[in-house]
Amino acid sequence: MIQHNTHFIGIGGIGMSGLARILLSHGHSVSGSDICANSVTEELKKMGATIHLGHHKDFIPHYSRVIFNSDINQANVEYQEAVQNNLPLLHRSELLAEMLKDFDSLAVTGTHGKTTTSSLLAAILIEGGLDPSFSVGGILANYQTNARGGKGNHFVFEADESDGSFLQYHPFGAIVTNIDEDHLVNFQGSRKCLEEAFFKFISQVKSLDHLFICADDPCLRELNLNAQSYGFHETSDWKIINWKQIGFSTFFDLHYLDKQYLNIELSLIGVHNILNAAAVFGLAITLGITEEKCRYTLKTFKGVERRCEFKGIENGIMVIDDYGHHPTEIQTTLQGIRKAIDKQRMIVVYQPHRYTRTVECMGKYHSVFDDADEVILTDIFAAGEEPIPEINSKLIFEEIKATKEACSFISRNELTQSILKKAQSNDVLITLGAGDITKVGPEVLSILGKNSL
Repeated sequence: MIQHNTHFIGIGGIGMSGLARILLSHGHSVSGSDICANSVTEELKKMGATIHLGHHKDFIPHYSRVIFNSDINQANVEYQEAVQNNLPLLHRSELLAEMLKDFDSLAVTGTHGKTTTSSLLAAILIEGGLDPSFSVGGILANYQTNARGGKGNHFVFEADESDGSFLQYHPFGAIVTNIDEDHLVNFQGSRKCLEEAFFKFISQVKSLDHLFICADDPCLRELNLNAQSYGFHETSDWKIINWKQIGFSTFFDLHYLDKQYLNIELSLIGVHNILNAAAVFGLAITLGITEEKCRYTLKTFKGVERRCEFKGIENGIMVIDDYGHHPTEIQTTLQGIRKAIDKQRMIVVYQPHRYTRTVECMGKYHSVFDDADEVILTDIFAAGEEPIPEINSKLIFEEIKATKEACSFISRNELTQSILKKAQSNDVLITLGAGDITKVGPEVLSILGKNSL
């Protein structure tokens, strides 16, 4: 049977929409469904996709292949319709693996930093004139998209370790940022199984000259691979030294063999982003992109939506939104913001993500919020999971409260009004989490703006 259409269940998601966008740019017929419309689905409609709201078996056109991801329950009516009619069913990672076959693909994987690193890499390849295709997990502010189909030989993508689907890929080159305990529910609850999956992925990378491993991660460093290493660690091939942060920009030197790249400017904050930038800089140089283009891209990069994203200022209150929800991500983000804002009062609003991840992260919050002046914790964002008995935000609250006296719990439906009562001029409000916490900052700014009229 010839498939004349590709149908995405959950097309509004950041990963699914990226692949849909690339197919549309190459003239393919695309349809999809999602629970509600968003800016992404509206853009796909403009590109020619057929978008349905809700899920129904009749939404799948005849002669379609059907794409799903790990969040789609197999009881979904469209999934079942595909099964009953013997339509080809592909996991998102299988479709991406198929799309990568004709490219020198460049993967970015790791527990933390995938989206920023892959976005920086895509931007450098674009500025370097390589016209890459890319599919990443956020909207690049410079290009206002999460994906595109280029005419060059390279395809930059995120290789998602969270569900093990990164093992579908055999990329030409890769950046591996770190290995941390996250999503262990998908690895038999075992750190060892997680590490083994990463090692297998690394073994599938074709070019060791284009494989970049973070030497600051003990697990990766101990592999002693014949690959390119980067980081602050003394054993790094691409070694970072002399870094500093001024406001919301960072500067660092990078040494490789007998070459010194001095005073590289990056328009992002935090040590974690210096690491990300060093990996991208090194890989780009290895691909033949000029130092000038690399420097220009890092300096002018406008960031990624929901990654330390500046949302606005009203009545002297600055609002920043960040996707970080794992303790490691939260701590590094807040450290970078603290350096940028100096002594301004920082109010952090944190929404834990998923019940399973909350279980995994318990016991890791003790010093995470040290840079905050006040912490507000709200309800767990379930992301479709069934609640786990006795697991709730108040457990995290008790853990944080042990070291951070200025900590409170406020339910999600009371959050915006409570923040308005607390926030004062010259405060910096940080919203953290992968769920609907991202709506809170704009709500606060909107009300403040109306009140000032």
